[in-house]
Amino acid sequence: MRGASGMEHHVYFWLQDECQSAADRAVFEQGLASLFEIDLVVGGRWAVPAPVVLRPVIDQSWDYALTMQFASVEDHNAYQGHPQHNAFVETFKGWWARVLVMDLA
Repeated sequence: MRGASGMEHHVYFWLQDECQSAADRAVFEQGLASLFEIDLVVGGRWAVPAPVVLRPVIDQSWDYALTMQFASVEDHNAYQGHPQHNAFVETFKGWWARVLVMDLA
């Protein structure tokens, strides 16, 4: 619904080939889950590609998606500088082959 207050933050992660083991994935998933402990986040979840029927418009090349809701753009901006978010980035930035962010107002 356009015009609703708040915003959504969507992040898609492509992991490096060497970070694809079950153990690595479990560690990364714990890292994703830890981001929801930040009090600025009001909702969301992380996920992997759904097993849908593939069509030309479907992109399932990514490994993980993260979607988060914030009460305001200001809360989102504060989240970007939050120490726990920064620790996640520092811990895992070497694991990513690619990251794509899409923010919705």
